[in-house]
Amino acid sequence: MMPDGPDLLTIPTPALILDNDRLTRNITRMNAHVARLRARLRPHIKTHKCLPIAQRQVAGWFGGVTVSTLAEGFACAAAGFEDILYAVPLEPGKLARACALAQRVRRLAVITDDPDLPKLLAAAAAAAGVVVEVLIEIDCGDGRTGLPWDDPVGIARVARAITSAQRLTLAGLLTHAGQSYAARNAAERRSIAELERDRLQQAAAGLEQAGFEVPCLSIGSTPTITALDAPLPPKFEVRPGNYVFFDAFQAQCGVCAWDDCALTVLAAVVHRGDGKVVVDAGAIALSKDIGAPDFFSDSGYGVVGDLEGHPLGLRVAAVSQEHGRIPVSETTLLARLPVGTRLRIVPNHACLTAAQHDHYWVVAGSRVIDRWPIIRGW
Repeated sequence: MMPDGPDLLTIPTPALILDNDRLTRNITRMNAHVARLRARLRPHIKTHKCLPIAQRQVAGWFGGVTVSTLAEGFACAAAGFEDILYAVPLEPGKLARACALAQRVRRLAVITDDPDLPKLLAAAAAAAGVVVEVLIEIDCGDGRTGLPWDDPVGIARVARAITSAQRLTLAGLLTHAGQSYAARNAAERRSIAELERDRLQQAAAGLEQAGFEVPCLSIGSTPTITALDAPLPPKFEVRPGNYVFFDAFQAQCGVCAWDDCALTVLAAVVHRGDGKVVVDAGAIALSKDIGAPDFFSDSGYGVVGDLEGHPLGLRVAAVSQEHGRIPVSETTLLARLPVGTRLRIVPNHACLTAAQHDHYWVVAGSRVIDRWPIIRGW
């Protein structure tokens, strides 16, 4: 805690600001929602890469987390997390590190869609003296990675490669409905979420008919989990991540309200000219994610608010490495933004923005109450 620490007028800019009250509210709301779904919550920490936040997310649950980098996994293991899912397809160059992580935790699960990988992983696991659990990744419509949900022969082939290898255990099936980020309204998100659920169930049924046990069905993403409104069948585990912060994209899509957005970038005006101001938060501080331009053609690189976070009706229209350009058409508003004015920008994609920084300044109102480090690297 920092009872006598700096405030939003004195910390150096650009800075990553985390609203503690909104963070707490978002976590509490998701906990209640997943409880209503009767699923297990395994939060994805790639959004924040921060141990204090992960510890809050797992409180009251079974303690498992999802990570997107092995660096996140090692940091979690060092902090006492014992059940880790590494949810990026494993490749041979990472086998030794993955097995080293498995030595430090009670349970490590990895994912693959490749029938040749289990043999290589089994050899690495034997050399390290560990057992590794493996989930088969299924493509339920996203088209990124995973076996097609309606390819029972291909799925069974990978399952057979896992179960026939020593030191490996088939842990279940995993999917990610990334296509939900293209949904334009709640009804479309619900339809995609139901397909995610149903297609994974169908893939599991085919695998069980082939004689394999499927202990876990893992689904994820904040848009799909928040869209579901009926209890999930047994064996389901959910992996939302963005819900801790939300962001401008989620708010514009209607997944959350603007006052749910817990993460902002604090920036200072460094130039005021005709019809614009420039701030000291550019591509490195905000990221270059412009959300979905086919949805929101004027979304820019973030939504601009005042020091209290109240929206000003402005967008960061362009960024260079350390500069963000904000058009201001109203002369009265422009007059209120002299050089040195501090603004708070809601990023389009909180996950990418957070990964650009070393730490969060945690605030209650305008008062800084703590500073939390961010896990870096891969």
